[in-house]
Amino acid sequence: MMSMGQNTIVLKWSLLAGALYFFAVACVHLVGFKVPVLYIYFDVPSSVYQDRIISFLAFGWAACFFTAYSEPEKYRSLVRAILFAGAYAIVMLCIINGSADVNAAISVSSADVFRVETAGLFFYWLWLLVFFFRSRASRDS
Repeated sequence: MMSMGQNTIVLKWSLLAGALYFFAVACVHLVGFKVPVLYIYFDVPSSVYQDRIISFLAFGWAACFFTAYSEPEKYRSLVRAILFAGAYAIVMLCIINGSADVNAAISVSSADVFRVETAGLFFYWLWLLVFFFRSRASRDS
């Protein structure tokens, strides 16, 4: 069996971090505990059913990340799907952050926090993207 390269190891542990993050997001949304970073729009009113929908969707993300973490070389297509869906999610968060509806419901300081949280997710996504391609390049060489 081929040993994993350093880039693949970084990718693997980064995917586990994502699995843990999205599991935590699922948990706080399930109980309605509005914590910044785990609850991106913590300052926006929401209904219990909305939080539960976000909870099961975040749990699905956690399951995908955990599966990809288990064998990133075997599940490269799943990592690719995570990256594709993540890019879409970040674009949608940017659109939401700029929407009049959200900005009318929150304070200016909260809007800044939302943008920082979205930027954090973007940099995490970029980190995954870089190590996805680096792990592939090191495998092919």
